[in-house]
Amino acid sequence: MRYSSLAAALLMLVGLTLPASASTLEDVKGRGHLNCGVSTGLAGFALPSASGEWVGFDVDFCRAVAAAIFNDPSKVKFTPLTNKERFTALQSGEIDVLSRNTTWTMTRDMKLGLEFAGVNYYDGQGFLVPIALGVQSALELDGARVCVQTGTTTELNLADYFRGNNMEFESVVISTADDARTNYLAEACDVYTTDASGLAALRSTFPDPSAHIILPEIISKEPLGLIVRHGDNQWGDLVRWTLNAMINAEELGLTSQNVGEFEDDPSPKIRRLLGKEGDFGEQIGLDALWARHVIEHVGNYGEVFDRNLGKDSTLSLDRGLNALWSEGGILFAPPVR
Repeated sequence: MRYSSLAAALLMLVGLTLPASASTLEDVKGRGHLNCGVSTGLAGFALPSASGEWVGFDVDFCRAVAAAIFNDPSKVKFTPLTNKERFTALQSGEIDVLSRNTTWTMTRDMKLGLEFAGVNYYDGQGFLVPIALGVQSALELDGARVCVQTGTTTELNLADYFRGNNMEFESVVISTADDARTNYLAEACDVYTTDASGLAALRSTFPDPSAHIILPEIISKEPLGLIVRHGDNQWGDLVRWTLNAMINAEELGLTSQNVGEFEDDPSPKIRRLLGKEGDFGEQIGLDALWARHVIEHVGNYGEVFDRNLGKDSTLSLDRGLNALWSEGGILFAPPVR
């Protein structure tokens, strides 16, 4: 650990944060693995499998960073973190990157000494209710008991929405998705609110998912992203361009299955992405084949989405806003050039 958690916590109390080491990449290489912070358990995003292996959308982005550095996606140690723990763990150096369905806000970006390396999922806050409750709209929830995770932007969004619509609610505060599941199914609350993707993930674990609906209202913008500490630009660039490479790969038609077929492709865009031209790997402290390793071992953005959240998963979520800009969504990455 680069800094003590106690020191980071004390500095947070006075509104200061510790800067990132200027050699995060060297630290990661030196220890032989990436330290990645993830959720304590959210289906589709980060969850231990039956064999104890972490799987999910957020997990795969950490594996992609490991692939870029080591040409080996398995060189990651995952640390499950609650909402309350996640930022301190990153600030203290306990983890190198936070990949944990976390919303990019100005306060988090400016005051916590953190840097968002990009958006990997565009989401919005919604409401999950039992069909038996007999409501079809969030505007019918006046007086409801609402389960909401503490330490999140969700709490403020919830209060703002109810106040703006002259409604009352009773807050049932929980700390993890498991707590939400337990309280909601035990009818300790009438409604659960969080990001719509999280609602779908939680519902998929219920004994009878069809007995519950996600109401149509989306009450906030929730750009979820990968986070590093301020102060190490090279490390921030490495994480950012790993994500960008995966998005660009999908746009260019490169997948984990066919990337080898593009070895001699004349397209300048593909040649630059695969390390055939330019010094793009060198610019972020990696070898020329860094992006190829990411695509080969983990896949492009679409592959990661489909297997964890989309058509090849139990959640079967539509791409929606997370479709490529050329296919009706808003997913767009800067070019490698």
